[in-house]
Amino acid sequence: MTDTPKTSNAMWGGRFAAGPDAIMEAINASIGFDKRLYAQDIRGSRAHAAMLAAQGILSNSDAEAIGEGLLTVLSEIEAGDFPFSTALEDIHMNVEARLKEIIGEPAGRLHTARSRNDQVATDFRLWVRDQCDAAIEALTALMTALIAQAEAGADWVMPGFTHLQTAQPVTWGHHMMAYVEMIARDRSRFTDARARMNECPLGAAALAGTGFAIDRHATAAALGFDRPMANSLDAVSDRDFALEFLSASSICAIHLSRLAEELVIWSSAQFRFVAMSDKWSTGSSIMPQKRNPDAAELIRAKIGRILGATVALFTVMKGLPLAYSKDMQEDKEQVFDAADTLMLALAAMTGMISDLTVNRERLEAAAANGFSTATDLADWLVREAGLPFRDAHHVTGTLVAMAEAKGCDLPELSLEEMQSVNPLINQEIYSVLGVHNSVASRQSYGGTAPDQVRAQIARWKAALK
Repeated sequence: MTDTPKTSNAMWGGRFAAGPDAIMEAINASIGFDKRLYAQDIRGSRAHAAMLAAQGILSNSDAEAIGEGLLTVLSEIEAGDFPFSTALEDIHMNVEARLKEIIGEPAGRLHTARSRNDQVATDFRLWVRDQCDAAIEALTALMTALIAQAEAGADWVMPGFTHLQTAQPVTWGHHMMAYVEMIARDRSRFTDARARMNECPLGAAALAGTGFAIDRHATAAALGFDRPMANSLDAVSDRDFALEFLSASSICAIHLSRLAEELVIWSSAQFRFVAMSDKWSTGSSIMPQKRNPDAAELIRAKIGRILGATVALFTVMKGLPLAYSKDMQEDKEQVFDAADTLMLALAAMTGMISDLTVNRERLEAAAANGFSTATDLADWLVREAGLPFRDAHHVTGTLVAMAEAKGCDLPELSLEEMQSVNPLINQEIYSVLGVHNSVASRQSYGGTAPDQVRAQIARWKAALK
């Protein structure tokens, strides 16, 4: 692509006698990044032209020429044959200038009853709306992969952790379904954000609306919006829809980072809970035994870009008076990068979860370590022996200390040893100390019992159909 000369910037009209110098052109131009909005810009312009014709503001012949000419511009851009010009500043002027080369005078009538302010607000809102749709689809795919893992291991016992210390036994299926719930909330945030942003700025013009008898409801409907925005100042001057997209992306990114962290830990030689496939691992240039979980580590790191973009746009918007200010040109690069990063991270995580090999035996062996059934023992003392929970907690702590001193686990203590701490303990205590018995007993709604896990799996499979 080659730039056209600076002197071609006649879009500013007669107000400016000389073109900008190179530094001003560099800081002012946005075509290097906002060309990504080409499809939305052309779609909005075609809807605007059709509305102008329907309202008698534009002749049918001019509207038809504009519509066909814009399709030609679209095909040139998609084919990689479009000469983007920095001198023309942005995607709007680039498209309009090329349209004039193709159809001549009618191109100059396209901008009737609109401004670049409402034009860019419309383009950007359409683009972010598309990204919400893409995120919802990608999150659904990740949920499906997690559910498949959960279904395969609904009754596989593993250690549950607090403070990364063994706490109580849970099931692999329960752990996977925890992420399904998190990702589902992420999906709902994008769905909610999409619903709120689905109002059309087009027709707000520069900031005050227009004196032309336009039909904003028609352009809103043509572009798939629920309604036009009700206040022209608000329409051109806020970017809360982009902030909400970034906020939802940031929360989602944190969930992805937490899961990535667990994959890194679980795949280590010290844990060996899971094995990453060759697709998502790399080797070492010097240590032939290494299998590095690079994809998970990169997801964990790339999340910083999304969080950074969110903070950056909040900072841009925090002090702007109404209505449009040039500061808002700094909105798009942050959102573009965050959206790209999120989609890449979601695709990689879905691939890793789908290909993950789980070491069931290693999970179960680890679940039995660290006195993970101590709470079951305390609960039994409350339920069967009638002890207050705090007393039961003390008895259990004493038994844990005894087992620790002997170098054994709780089920390996003899009945006599247990009764030396509390004579109310009987043989039935051993029925709750095994890890399988422990998870099977957690039948409360949302608990880790395999039956509960399978019920949640069935609920989500039905919901995602």
